[in-house]
Amino acid sequence: MTGPAVTDPRTIGELLEPLAEVDDRGVWFEGEFTSWRDHLLDARRRAAAVRSMLDSSKPTHVGILLPNSVEFSSLFAAAALGGFVLVGLNSTRRGAALTADAVRSDCQLVLVDSASSDLFDPAPGMTVINVDSPEWSDLVAATSGADFVPARTSPDDLVMLIFTSGTTGDPKAVRCSQRKFAAAGVMLADRFGIGPSDVAYLAMPMFHSNALIAGWSVAAAGGASIAIRRSFSARGFGDDVRRYGVTYANYVGKPLHYILATEERPDDHDVPLRIMYGNEASASDRAEFNRRFGARVIDGFGSTEGGVSISRSPETPNDALGPLAAPNAIVDPDTGEAVPPGVVGEIVNTAGPGLFDGYYGDQAATDERLRGGMYRTGDLGWVDDGGFIHFAGRIGDWLRVDGENLGTRPIETVLRRHPAIREVVVVGVPTEIGDAVGAVLVAPGLDRPALDEFLDAQSDLGPKQRPTRVWLVEALPETATFKTARAALTASLGAPSWVI
Repeated sequence: MTGPAVTDPRTIGELLEPLAEVDDRGVWFEGEFTSWRDHLLDARRRAAAVRSMLDSSKPTHVGILLPNSVEFSSLFAAAALGGFVLVGLNSTRRGAALTADAVRSDCQLVLVDSASSDLFDPAPGMTVINVDSPEWSDLVAATSGADFVPARTSPDDLVMLIFTSGTTGDPKAVRCSQRKFAAAGVMLADRFGIGPSDVAYLAMPMFHSNALIAGWSVAAAGGASIAIRRSFSARGFGDDVRRYGVTYANYVGKPLHYILATEERPDDHDVPLRIMYGNEASASDRAEFNRRFGARVIDGFGSTEGGVSISRSPETPNDALGPLAAPNAIVDPDTGEAVPPGVVGEIVNTAGPGLFDGYYGDQAATDERLRGGMYRTGDLGWVDDGGFIHFAGRIGDWLRVDGENLGTRPIETVLRRHPAIREVVVVGVPTEIGDAVGAVLVAPGLDRPALDEFLDAQSDLGPKQRPTRVWLVEALPETATFKTARAALTASLGAPSWVI
């Protein structure tokens, strides 16, 4: 994010300090309530327990391989107060890949639970503790939260490593400072009017930035309560909103689409939910969610790195991200020069890194992200005549057709209009010269004549954008944060269903 949040001096500890004596608000989980007072006392106990096990001569990094839970929330607060670094390990990864994540992020200690303990094989010298075990409960019980002295921290201190989603390749560990959480929490709580009467809903995975930056930190900054769900459930969403009085929720990827696929209830419009905040929801899903639940859906553009943030204004067209405002720009990826309206280029922050603190242990990737003195998102976009940015895909998804660069997202937007197409990913298919346009469709019952007729009728689909290779699949692979795993998808494709 850019703007005032970058210079906000707060730490997470400063957000939590006013909550230390609060008993009428706190954390809900599976029907049980813990006041903020007790929750933060538990966090101090865990901070003391963890610090007692760490070698201060090495990076004080603690891996966490847990589902969403009160334990996870306590440990995040413990890291902020205790001065150690939490490493969010992705529970959808397995074996050597998961161990490699912990090794390259220098985890001394990894905390698991009974469900995840079999997923992780520790490297030599790495301690693993099951938080469901007597060993952990005894360690925590032996500490005194009341006597705990919080570490002296600054806004720029590292507090967490969060891995990127890995939609196009191996995930990278993003350095996340105290400022990244605290400043964003303050900014969003102020923007949405989040206060003590609100309840924030956390169902996105807490090892990822969306839940902690756009959910947990917002609640803490506003002095609100939190309702945590172990994992997202489309069918459980409405029940949780009613049960806990949820007024604010965050999302990333396709959750709105999945919620809307559940059966509508007569009282859906009467729920207390007033704000849904996230990114990557389609315009049709945003409109339908608002109609059904009466909640305002605010879809922004951002990433774990935090180098660029784009927010929708009331005037933003349904299919746009938001207005183009300095220091954001659309530039030629090779020259760094701004491109004119209508031309696809890379979305960048010309002022520098924004809230991007770099990748841990990967200076080359950090330097590439900041090439030319600007933060490079790796995302493509174009600006319309009204000054609004439209997403056009990832640079890795850029197609070169007959000498022309094409973004994948505009083609996907057109294809989604067909009522039989539930999901779509457009990919480049290498040819002798350049690419052919390929479309991977989840479209039960769709036949080729119907697709041809549909494509012929789309006046805004240019001849070079028309798919010439089509795959029909039952489902698209997803990351833990409900994004399409493009690398896994393209690797799994065989011969196309149709060649047009």
